[in-house]
Amino acid sequence: MTAREQILGDIRKALGRTPGQAPLSDAAPLPPPTLRIPQSDRNLSVDLFVEKFEALGGKSFRVRNTTAVVPAIAEFLVQKSAVASNSPFLRKCGVTGLVQVHTGFTERDELKAACAAADIGITSVDYALAATGSFVMLSSPNEARLVSLLPPAHIAVFPRSRILANLDELLTVLPRPADQTSSMVLITGPSRTADIEQILVRGVHGPGEIYAVIVDEE
Repeated sequence: MTAREQILGDIRKALGRTPGQAPLSDAAPLPPPTLRIPQSDRNLSVDLFVEKFEALGGKSFRVRNTTAVVPAIAEFLVQKSAVASNSPFLRKCGVTGLVQVHTGFTERDELKAACAAADIGITSVDYALAATGSFVMLSSPNEARLVSLLPPAHIAVFPRSRILANLDELLTVLPRPADQTSSMVLITGPSRTADIEQILVRGVHGPGEIYAVIVDEE
């Protein structure tokens, strides 16, 4: 037996196959994946999201309705410049009407320059995941990725109805993300990295500060 035959034989044995068995392409198709979605009160999902989000270094705020959003973020915008995405929900909350908030960008170079100069990026989110405290962002004209990635601080404003239990529920709501967007990003806590000595540094590859403003009533 050659070395090649020995290696292939070992692989075949590990896979539980026998010589001459039909190739895997002819085997029966795998069963569909099983998605596990916990059946729980939506309020519990909000509480879990806040717990997980803050455990990662994020800060969260719950407000009663859209009219309470601007007062909730006002202190963060004092003597700061901000750039906001073109999200209709931000407009509904009055965020895009603030003097220090720049928005309405349609040209990438103009948006990039604004994001590079801004202290804060403000977006909404497409979804949020309670199990991991993550934002789910689908790149689109309404939600350009640069707004959430380039400024040193990120504020996400979104209705609590956008909070899902976990990734499995996201994949039931959005089974084929590529049909809707060229990029889906999951943001879990502030940007962080560690060198070979495991010294944690925040804000190297993205915002070092991240905030969630959860709106109870739309």
